Amino acid sequence: MNEYPDIPGFAYAEGGVVAPLGFLAAGVSAGLKSEGKRDLALVVAEKPAPAAAVFTTNKVAAAPVVVSRRHIAGGRARAVVINAGNANACTGAAGERDAVEMAEATARLLGCETSEVIVSSTGVIGVALPIGKITAAIPDAVEMLDSRSGDEAARAIMTTDTFAKQMAVSVDVDGRRTTVGGMAKGSGMIAPNMATMIAVITTDAPLTSEACDVILRHAVGLTFNRVTVDMDTSTNDMCVLLASGANGGERIPASGEAFELVKEAVHAVAGELARMIARDGEGATKLVTITVSGATSESDAEKAAFTIANSPLVKTALFGNDANWGRVAGALGRSGAAVDPNAFDIDFAGIPVCRGGAAIGFDEDEALLALKQPEVAIEVDLHLGEGRATVWTCDLTYEYVRINGDYRS
Repeated sequence: MNEYPDIPGFAYAEGGVVAPLGFLAAGVSAGLKSEGKRDLALVVAEKPAPAAAVFTTNKVAAAPVVVSRRHIAGGRARAVVINAGNANACTGAAGERDAVEMAEATARLLGCETSEVIVSSTGVIGVALPIGKITAAIPDAVEMLDSRSGDEAARAIMTTDTFAKQMAVSVDVDGRRTTVGGMAKGSGMIAPNMATMIAVITTDAPLTSEACDVILRHAVGLTFNRVTVDMDTSTNDMCVLLASGANGGERIPASGEAFELVKEAVHAVAGELARMIARDGEGATKLVTITVSGATSESDAEKAAFTIANSPLVKTALFGNDANWGRVAGALGRSGAAVDPNAFDIDFAGIPVCRGGAAIGFDEDEALLALKQPEVAIEVDLHLGEGRATVWTCDLTYEYVRINGDYRS
């Protein structure tokens, strides 16, 4: 189901998270999921690498988030180990000990420091982590590490996801082929305030730790933090960037032409992963791109776009293929952004439906066909300034209710 569009200036690369040089991955079964499905992923740099991470802003942060915040403080990492099927959240001191044990078990086998291992978990909240199953499976993951297992790792971190999310691009930097790859999981409990999912991004560019941090925060702010499925920010959100430097060359600081090229490559990979998350929203039938322009500021544009994207009435209208632009207008008015009720324009799927805050005639049958497509755009022009923002979401369906009604069953 993955679609890899042409991204201007970049070439698509095979391999996802292991497409860059200097990385290995594996995905194995630890027995947390049923039917022997993969549920433990391991991504390893061949040697300790400059790294950065961002985490959930949810005050009820999961144990692996607490532990990984400490570990990434040194600006270097050797590995990321992720389990699916159990979030290890709201599990108290025992949960934190289990997260540390995941890191220790991985570090022993890799011959690195425990603090160089980032741990992450996803799944049901409030259930003790079966740490024995995980530590028993980590040796299998280490044994199976190779540079061709990006897909297995991406599948091992899925929960309600319907497809594995991975992407990689290459670009010429200082005469060297430089690659950025990544994998992510996310389908429900998706809302901004960090990264709204779990993601690992890798590059063989020789970035400094500071450059990793600047690049990652830039990318997350414009991609993962612009995705919303259901307004719920997870306890376990995490996004990690590791830079192996395996393509050679001088270390790249947080400025300059080489830095900008790598920054845009990371942005491109994160953007495609973010779109995949929105497309795969629980029960979703379509990816919805909402762009607000002409706002008094980017902040106002973002505020308006998110209010539209989070409106259950807008999302259900899109599920019904109904160009009910009045729901968009209502969301604009309550968004807190500056709005002139006599100035804004709205287009649904490229069809003008509102001009100057008032209805205009349009072909309902044409709109119905346009809204039945798997990707739909809503565009709003406030005609007040230069502010612009794009947010990705999906429609709200009967299936979303079924999935979340049965989640723990």
